[in-house]
Amino acid sequence: MRDDRESSEQRRERLRQEESKRHPAGNLKDASDRASGGNLADLAGSLGWKGLGILILLFIVGVAAGLVFF
Repeated sequence: MRDDRESSEQRRERLRQEESKRHPAGNLKDASDRASGGNLADLAGSLGWKGLGILILLFIVGVAAGLVFF
């Protein structure tokens, strides 16, 4: 007998991924909250490539501004 029903954990993960696909840049807060208790890999994995690119770009701009003004 095969059980085609998904577990609650699988359902939560599927819904989280669907929400992430609908709002790729809107999940930055969720990703940072998730990463505050985890590590950098959790942050990078939950942001996706667009969010990670924006985060890297902000880091580079911040470092450049710090070098120019200080």
